[in-house]
Amino acid sequence: MNPNEIEIHPLKPFLPPNAKILLLGSFPPPHKRWSMEFFYPNLQNDMWRILGRVFYNEKEKFVVGKSFDYEAIIAFCNRAGIAIFDTATKVRRLKGNASDQFLEIVEPTNVRKLLEKLPECKAIITTGEKATVQLAETLKVAVPKINDYVEIVTHLPVKEIGCETRIEVSTCRFYRLPSSSRAYPLAFAKKVEAYRAVLQLFFPEIA
Repeated sequence: MNPNEIEIHPLKPFLPPNAKILLLGSFPPPHKRWSMEFFYPNLQNDMWRILGRVFYNEKEKFVVGKSFDYEAIIAFCNRAGIAIFDTATKVRRLKGNASDQFLEIVEPTNVRKLLEKLPECKAIITTGEKATVQLAETLKVAVPKINDYVEIVTHLPVKEIGCETRIEVSTCRFYRLPSSSRAYPLAFAKKVEAYRAVLQLFFPEIA
């Protein structure tokens, strides 16, 4: 792979209008590692196993054979209200792998524009160090510690009410959670515990 080649994000942001949270990773792995045409497609990434355990107490809820269950995942995210994208829209892979360590972000995602389309979103959750550092830089806020958050202020689109111009302001939490990659040295059960602790604040169905 040419390290000077700029790679454009292959997926559109997944933005259910009822989304309560926005999950942000760094960038998808090379397509040869995909098991479905959606986010977190690598079978060696445990995001969908973590969410299966948190929401249904079933680690393999979204796994079918040697692939993730695309239709079930889409239905789940729409029903629950989970939006997903990444913190970069253009990157260079300095090595031909999925490691964030060798990922150069050429164009960060305009996350505030994503939030404008998610009026019910109460939290952004980054799923790794690269994503966290990039989002903090994009939003001009401090980098939260793992399993912690910082508050961000969002200005919603300007509304014209009669002769009055009104700018609506909302607050949103920016959480940093452990990477779902197996390369991140934390036991699966500990990752589940971290995700459950945050997600149950926004999803009352989680025990």
